[in-house]
Amino acid sequence: MVKSFSPVPAVLLLADGTVFHGKSLGKIGTTVGEICFNTGMTGYQEIFTDPSYFGQIIIMTSDHIGNYGTKAVEVESKSVKIAGLISKKYSAYNFSRATATESLQDYFERNNLVGISDVDTRALTIHVRKQGAMNCIISSETTDLELLKKKLSEAPDMNGLDLAIKVTTNEPYHYGNPDAKLKVAVLDCGIKENILRCLTERGVYTKVFNAKTSFKEMEAFKPDGYFISNGPGDPASMDYAVKTVKDMCNSGKPVFGICLGHQLLALANGIPTFKMHHGHRGINHPVKNLLTGLSEITSQNHGFEVSRKHIEESDTVEITHVNLNDNTIEGIRIKGKKAFSVQYHPESSPGPHDSRYLFDSFIADMNSN
Repeated sequence: MVKSFSPVPAVLLLADGTVFHGKSLGKIGTTVGEICFNTGMTGYQEIFTDPSYFGQIIIMTSDHIGNYGTKAVEVESKSVKIAGLISKKYSAYNFSRATATESLQDYFERNNLVGISDVDTRALTIHVRKQGAMNCIISSETTDLELLKKKLSEAPDMNGLDLAIKVTTNEPYHYGNPDAKLKVAVLDCGIKENILRCLTERGVYTKVFNAKTSFKEMEAFKPDGYFISNGPGDPASMDYAVKTVKDMCNSGKPVFGICLGHQLLALANGIPTFKMHHGHRGINHPVKNLLTGLSEITSQNHGFEVSRKHIEESDTVEITHVNLNDNTIEGIRIKGKKAFSVQYHPESSPGPHDSRYLFDSFIADMNSN
């Protein structure tokens, strides 16, 4: 039986004063976060449950959101992690009930997600591209703009914000087969489920640790290598993780980082990070591997990047991958060590498997060690 859904008027207010009106989706309420957009045409449930989006309100540029419902297997974490959703056309009821677990509306209500639909997402996305990322507020319980402006003004800026600590595991846990040949210690800054699957599929037994875990505690697992996960927030605010990653690099064991893990590896080796104008989020970003000359279609989700200038001046860090759209750094490796990272998400399937070789390289490094 399909639950009834009656949307009410909703309003979206940006920090620069721009206002959009629409209809409610999900739970009736108010939510605040940093606005950003994702250009992916499919995979909305993976996006909504990606811990890297914690604290962010997502504009989905694809017209129709919700029309294939949700599935229990298509999640990257145990709950919705986005702070809010903005869409053009919202389907409260799924039209593929034979395969869907539940409608997106039911899923959002269960996860307390507030959003807005019937918004000109093309105009809004163009505005964000021009003006840059900023905080915003969505409300379906009040349209009082003065009240919303006050609440929005109290929201913290993403610069300097440590959000990884809000999504990391509270207690260590194991993933995979205990009899596997290789063991990997994972620093969880907001890890996606499919990253762990990609490791275990290659004969790896992992132990996932809280982001603030010391290297000594992780080393007690006696791993063959270390993995640094993706996650939300400003990497420069995570001194505790940078120290742990430095120790990983000095251990002599292979190290692999993805997204936030890439930024932390850079920071651990003297390369600063900075906030991007509006970030990279989507499943069609072309990246060139400078070591092979080949290109990959990649999935991306990040609002910070590492400094090209400082890498080019470094004696210890070299560039391995670049973004073909804007020439930003997409991959690095540490000279003389088996430590490397990429800014994009090789566990995703935009290519569909253009970048899975990175996991194989990590496995090869551990086997040769």
